[in-house]
Amino acid sequence: MSTRKRPPLPECELRADDRSTCDGREEVVLVGYDGTEQRLCPAHAAALWLTDPTLRFSAKTRPQAVAAAMGQAFGGSR
Repeated sequence: MSTRKRPPLPECELRADDRSTCDGREEVVLVGYDGTEQRLCPAHAAALWLTDPTLRFSAKTRPQAVAAAMGQAFGGSR
């Protein structure tokens, strides 16, 4: 068992702007048409992805994070 501490997870880039809807942790990486990356929580990623058709999910994003963003975008599991 390792005693090495893990670095803290990065926070969502939009957390300071909108704390009320932010999940806090960055899990989703969205890439714009120009290649610019944004590291966001699932809630913010869903909102941006729905409003900007040029954004796409990066291969750096784990499938579970994409599923969480899609759940936010389309109302979660039913």
